[in-house]
Amino acid sequence: MSPETHTDEEVTLARLPSGVALTTTVHTYSGSADGPTLYVQAAQHGREINGTETLRRFHDRLPLESLSGTIVAVPVANPLTFDRVSYTAPEQFDSVNPNMNRVWPGDADGSLHQRMAARLWGFAVRADAIVDLHTGSPDLLPHVVYREGDERARDLAKAFGTDILLSEEAGEDAPEEWHRRDFAGKLRVAAAEAGVPAITPELAHSKQIVEGAVETGVDGLLNVCRSLGLLPGNAPRREQTVARNHLGQVTADDSGLFRPAPTLEFGKIVSAGTELGTVYDPTTYEVLQTATADRKGLLYSLTQEATVTAGDKLASVALVREQ
Repeated sequence: MSPETHTDEEVTLARLPSGVALTTTVHTYSGSADGPTLYVQAAQHGREINGTETLRRFHDRLPLESLSGTIVAVPVANPLTFDRVSYTAPEQFDSVNPNMNRVWPGDADGSLHQRMAARLWGFAVRADAIVDLHTGSPDLLPHVVYREGDERARDLAKAFGTDILLSEEAGEDAPEEWHRRDFAGKLRVAAAEAGVPAITPELAHSKQIVEGAVETGVDGLLNVCRSLGLLPGNAPRREQTVARNHLGQVTADDSGLFRPAPTLEFGKIVSAGTELGTVYDPTTYEVLQTATADRKGLLYSLTQEATVTAGDKLASVALVREQ
């Protein structure tokens, strides 16, 4: 019998009020030689299904006979939001912590999402590296986020291989908005606090399987495995832009219809004052807002959803650090 193995285990994350167990499947890939452990999960946010498809194809393409070490993979980290094709849980299930990616490392005696996170944290914290797959929205350039100053996480981000890497200030270095949005409870941040390097690839697109996003994810995971020594070979070198994650996003001042400026391109540098689009009243045609970039930086997100509500994100501009 081959010493390399793949096993899958049904794990109970929490229980619903009816007593029904909320379960998911944890896959474990064990190589014939010793090596590090990588923890990978997808679909913390249930509408972000390209990470789940990435793990299915990664399963098919992983050369188990060449594996040194262990990979633990969870294709559906949050079955509750997955079934609802949603970002957060309904209030009836967790009115305290509706977003699972704000409660890590979790609490075995806490709210529903805290219990789910605590159960998966038991797998994640034993790893030598963590990849938390997310998929953003259709109007987003694929990128990898890592904690600024964490060189091990930066190396993982570089190996994953997207053209754009975003370093995020955390803890005492983070702006007030970071704290206001409870980002200290992200898996990536909790892992860093526990001494485990972690990255968050944002593959773009949600609610639909998009070939380019999935292939970026599979190639990225294989490259991370090579960089860690789980698989032979080296991650290919490529030119990458490193930027600081800019949380001061351009938002809608009023509700209406948003028309993005047709000449803008993702991945391009925009100057302060660059017109990003207009919000107008659909009934009177009055222009309510001319949205502009508040600083020079890399345009990596520009919403394509026309109907916007006051406060909605229209665009994201990151501050370039290295090119």
